[in-house]
Amino acid sequence: MRIAILLYDRMTALDAIGPYEVLAQVPGHEVSFVGLERGVVRTDTRALGLSVDRSLDEVTASDLVIVPGGPGDRAMRETPRVLEWLRRIHETTTWTTSVCTGALILGAAGLLRGKRATTHWAFHDELRGYGASPSAERVVFDGKLVTAAGVSAGIDMALALLGRIAGDDAARTIQLAIEYDPAPPFDAGSPAKAPPAVVSALRAVFGSLAARPS
Repeated sequence: MRIAILLYDRMTALDAIGPYEVLAQVPGHEVSFVGLERGVVRTDTRALGLSVDRSLDEVTASDLVIVPGGPGDRAMRETPRVLEWLRRIHETTTWTTSVCTGALILGAAGLLRGKRATTHWAFHDELRGYGASPSAERVVFDGKLVTAAGVSAGIDMALALLGRIAGDDAARTIQLAIEYDPAPPFDAGSPAKAPPAVVSALRAVFGSLAARPS
């Protein structure tokens, strides 16, 4: 299986690396890190660089595409070359996927209109603006479109995909290999569980980030 993972400036690293760690474990899977140009992009913290190994022009078909999110998603939503590439590559894929606000990039490409989808909980209204029906589920399948909620949900999405691609036992084997057995110290991983003051404070942070120029 050919897997193309989109990288871009100010993306969130785990959105891409979480699914990569799951799917790259499978023998025969060929992973390409794809972007506007070859070279290093800086993630949202600016402290970490990830290497784009192939430009968009070099990848014309893929079995699986993964679009991560992050503060840089706004710039990607406004970059015709990225949106055109996604529309073209989507015609060749078995699975077109996103993590977190990567769904907004798929939406900007016109791929989520009339589809059920999810993204980070703070951006459901923006997702709705692209004609999608937002879901609070952690992973949503609608045909060959698969979307994951915020950041860490990308690991869940990759395991769910792997179950469909290679069978449940293969997915269980990879889950065990990476020891993915979450036991968080706090039960605050969704707005339905976190204290209201924490939710409000974080909404304000995300609102200020969204207002910044891309």
